Amino acid sequence: MTQLLHIDSSVLGPNSVSRQVSAAIVARLRQITPGLEVTYRDVAAEPLSHLSGTHIAIAHGAPVEDAAVQVDVAAGQAVLEEFLRADIVVIGAPMYNFSIPSQLKAWIDRIMVPGKTFQYGAGGPEGLAGGKRVIVAVSRGGYYGDAPMTALEHLETYLRGVFGFIGVTALEFIAADGIMIGPEQRDKAVATALRTAGDLAA
Repeated sequence: MTQLLHIDSSVLGPNSVSRQVSAAIVARLRQITPGLEVTYRDVAAEPLSHLSGTHIAIAHGAPVEDAAVQVDVAAGQAVLEEFLRADIVVIGAPMYNFSIPSQLKAWIDRIMVPGKTFQYGAGGPEGLAGGKRVIVAVSRGGYYGDAPMTALEHLETYLRGVFGFIGVTALEFIAADGIMIGPEQRDKAVATALRTAGDLAA
């Protein structure tokens, strides 16, 4: 059975473009993938805590003494296991201030684990999470394809770097760009992204 992990990170709820597009991607994959099993996680509605010195200490063997920290460590472990189990990962990623939402960064921090998703060897870093298909639904208020705006695009470039580092080579982006320019452009961008989502192949 194919496992799909669906992550949403927008704080805008039903008004979110990235949520609309990520849902369309998952709907299309359900349609074309027999026996698809979907796990959903909304990191905006149920945010993970950001990494702290305590997390780093525990990762290096320090005992977990506080009950609240135990719960948090267990949540991080659950997130990692969901990611490792997934064959396909669909991520709704809006651009906030030129990068990803902090809630999505907190999720990424829980899956970037030495010995689980990457390792260092004699030849340098090696990704351990290859073989996954990762599809990212991106929404951006403006356009970042031309200078000088390209220098401010830290969403897609960051995600390509992160997932490439852990070995994911099948990375796909479906973008709705310019959604803050005006209602007409927003509608056009969303329609194009939804059409692309609807044409996804298995």
